[in-house]
Amino acid sequence: MRAFVFPGQGAQTIGMGRALADAYPLAREVFEEVDEALGEKLSALIWEGDQDELTLTRNAQPALMATSMATMAALGAEGVTVNAAAFVAGHSLGEYSALCAAGAISLADTARLLRLRGEAMQAAVAVGEGAMAAILGLDLEAVQAVAAAAAEGQVVQAANDNDPAQVVISGHKAGVERAVALAQERGAKRAVMLPVSAPFHCALMEPAARVMAERLAEVTIEEPLVPVVANVRAQGVSDPDEIRALLIEQVTGAVRWRESVAWMAAQGVTEIWEIGAGKALSGMIRRIARDVATRQVGLPDEVTAAVDSMN
Repeated sequence: MRAFVFPGQGAQTIGMGRALADAYPLAREVFEEVDEALGEKLSALIWEGDQDELTLTRNAQPALMATSMATMAALGAEGVTVNAAAFVAGHSLGEYSALCAAGAISLADTARLLRLRGEAMQAAVAVGEGAMAAILGLDLEAVQAVAAAAAEGQVVQAANDNDPAQVVISGHKAGVERAVALAQERGAKRAVMLPVSAPFHCALMEPAARVMAERLAEVTIEEPLVPVVANVRAQGVSDPDEIRALLIEQVTGAVRWRESVAWMAAQGVTEIWEIGAGKALSGMIRRIARDVATRQVGLPDEVTAAVDSMN
């Protein structure tokens, strides 16, 4: 049994998806449709722009989704559709890619939603007030205890439960800094502040959640062709109203990636394809479920190899 997963922020690089667009007309059409939906040439930024500009949340989110959907289009040109997977899942913004791949949200709507999501998350907290940090070598329970002890009336939360030895925390900058120091005292292998522009997936994102709730109420969400493993639920969902509610909850809620992968493995998934840019998710998956094989699919030769592996 196979699952497709889609990367989140941090995987973006200049040039991603270009080889796919050159090799597959259907992949190029994905970038053209995203450009049209946003009313700008995002593809030009992705392929030949400035890395710092691409990394801006408002750009990185739709850009990574476009690259993932271009990969799906290339797979489709080779005869492999989303129905080759029993489940789809995505890390943070990757959940939108997963929903688009599964036919739940149109490509144009997904691009516009992610542009809005990026802008709303950036605007929710003044620059310099929030922060995120990665805690390595402590499990979720230990990190949650650190966050609670460090909060001192501020927001400090576990934001991404990535794998058994990596949890990302988010919240007020001073509180996160206290948590980093405390985590090191409590035996973390490493505790490092992350170069992010806002404190994602914590209560400080509530203004962004309100913005997304308003917009998602206007967007058509269909039942996905295969169940989507939701970040905040860590199990498969298919009901459109539930998907809508979970996307709103996801803005302030934790990305339960470790549990999501473990849940898929428990359902019988033995192979997971990482669709789009980067390979960070594959590394996490191997640390969560060692018996699950991983495959990165984001370049033309990787598409061909993936298709061949099914025959």
